Amino acid sequence: MLTSQTNFIIALIFLAIGSIGSLAFRKKDSISNIWGNTFAAAGSAFGLLAAARTLFLNDIFSFSLPSTFPILSFSFKMDYLSAFFVFVISLIALLTSVYGMGYVKHYYRKYDIGSLGFFYNAFIAGMLLVVTANNALFFLIVWEIMTLASYFLVIFERNEPKNIEAGSLYFIMTHIGTAFIILAFLLLYKSTGSFDFEVIKNSAGLISPLTKDIVFVLAFIGFGTKAGIIPFHIWLPSAHPAAPSHVSALMSGVMIKTGIYMFIRIFLDILPNTPLWWGIIMLLVGSISSLLGVLYALSAHDIKKLLAYHSIENIGIILLGLGSTLAFTALGLNSLAIVALIAALFHTLNHAVFKALLFMGAGSVISKTHTRNIEEYGGLIKLMPYTAFFFLIGSMAISALPPFNGFASEWLTFQSLFAGIQSSNMIAEWSFVIAAGSLAFTGGLAAACFVKVFGVTFLARSRSEEASHASESSISLKVSMAILSILTLVFGVLAGTVATSLSKVSESLNTLKGSGVAATIQNLSMTTQNVFASVSMPGILLGLLIIITVTVLIVNFISRKQKEITGITWDCGTKPSPRAEITATGFSRSIVTIFRGILQPTKQTDIEYHDANSRYFPKTRTVNLETTDIYKKYFYSPIHKLIIKVSQYVKKVQSGNVNAYVLYIFIVLIILLISGVIK
Repeated sequence: MLTSQTNFIIALIFLAIGSIGSLAFRKKDSISNIWGNTFAAAGSAFGLLAAARTLFLNDIFSFSLPSTFPILSFSFKMDYLSAFFVFVISLIALLTSVYGMGYVKHYYRKYDIGSLGFFYNAFIAGMLLVVTANNALFFLIVWEIMTLASYFLVIFERNEPKNIEAGSLYFIMTHIGTAFIILAFLLLYKSTGSFDFEVIKNSAGLISPLTKDIVFVLAFIGFGTKAGIIPFHIWLPSAHPAAPSHVSALMSGVMIKTGIYMFIRIFLDILPNTPLWWGIIMLLVGSISSLLGVLYALSAHDIKKLLAYHSIENIGIILLGLGSTLAFTALGLNSLAIVALIAALFHTLNHAVFKALLFMGAGSVISKTHTRNIEEYGGLIKLMPYTAFFFLIGSMAISALPPFNGFASEWLTFQSLFAGIQSSNMIAEWSFVIAAGSLAFTGGLAAACFVKVFGVTFLARSRSEEASHASESSISLKVSMAILSILTLVFGVLAGTVATSLSKVSESLNTLKGSGVAATIQNLSMTTQNVFASVSMPGILLGLLIIITVTVLIVNFISRKQKEITGITWDCGTKPSPRAEITATGFSRSIVTIFRGILQPTKQTDIEYHDANSRYFPKTRTVNLETTDIYKKYFYSPIHKLIIKVSQYVKKVQSGNVNAYVLYIFIVLIILLISGVIK
């Protein structure tokens, strides 16, 4: 039996072979596709084995490779937290690789498949290295590998100008975030004299409270940008739709979770004794991200952009659990902190599963209809029944409907928030009240959004020529979606078992050590004593679902003996047409109007008349409802204008005169000498 460390090394080797081989066979699309995705799947499988051995057999490992630089160490460590994220990354990467074998075929002879395989394997390897790096400098190197690989995947369909714009925005925003991360690591190095995470953790007592607070702000902005929290999310709705759909599933399902991983690693493992305001800030930002994310999703009609906004929503839900953990830790309620962290980790896993499923379903539809606009779909349930069924399961899971997994983790999050409302600290109490209200609104709006998506996409009649001629996807796409659909049900029905298993990960962190599972449950308040029991409710509901299904099948069998007559639907003497169907714009219009203060909708109406003289009998009327991006309008645009003005002013000093440049250098040296920087 191979050890966890050996499995992990083999995983990286397979991914390296997949990258290099894809480039070697780049002139043969089919071979490059099979090679790249096969080795990516194999590497992900070994990553799963490594994570499973660590989580269930306690096979924790760490090792370092020699480096010629004294402060840089190629140091790896897989503890329980790293193993959990390696498990999530590897699970989704395995299935997206199987999916990619069929999906990538529609890029043949259009784009460079070898480059796609190269960056795809490098992307997966980068994510695995990010969550196992044990040195800050080494972490920054693999963080950059992950970022650059994902950037080239975003601009893969380079013939589309919007994709290049999306990639540029992603590149800029992620490197702004990296700048904040570097500053946070430099502050930790200044206080502890090391970039090694273990040394920093053991020397955390040397870090002053003010430095900790500054590190929190810098890390929250830096890693929050990668996670897509509001207001640092502007790259996400454009970058995720631009990438190939199986890459979108990876980016939205697991890449943004690397930011969540570092939140947990720094705030709960490396830096102890976190103040209460850290948790409150995270709760409030989580509330805003979850609510506004789903509101913008409701107004979106690009199916992949809509799913990208839902990633912002679900990152917000994860932050609610993580913020609760920090708040409970500051209040000395470690038992509740463990439950809240289990909720955050559980939703991290669940979101990865159902979001990958939804992106795969969207990719299946896009590959057959060649459009991302859901207004041009309709009636696809008849032409793509398997895709419709799998997308429906993903829709129910993300809407937190039992017995699927989204319900279980959101229920745990609710329990944590309800427990926090009983806090003796008034500021914390109201923060939990706001968070609970936001989560309740988010759940209802998410369900409404996916009623819109599924109904407009798969039901009624086709509204475009492409949709009317769509066909079901290939076997590799259906297999991947089927496995993810099963996992949404398994993680929902076995939620109690999964939550109990995640307690090992929670209790392994430095801040939460010392409380066993039994002690944790015994010390919970009456509100949260039923958490682990309540998440087993899906099992009961599954039994009811089975009974209902069997009853329907029996009734259907009996009704087959009756004579059936099929006829045209009567519609007041007219033939029903797609024009009579409700559109995505019409469905979401009332909700957008209710929240018009936030979304600031704009309406454009186009009317076509039968003739120029008859303005009372319009032939067609088209209403286009758009929303304003308030972050760009009120936050990023003013900053952009300020930078342009400052740049134009500073530009004047660039005279082209060498003597002037020498004078500038001389003045700077004098200032540095006076200030004592140069000794």
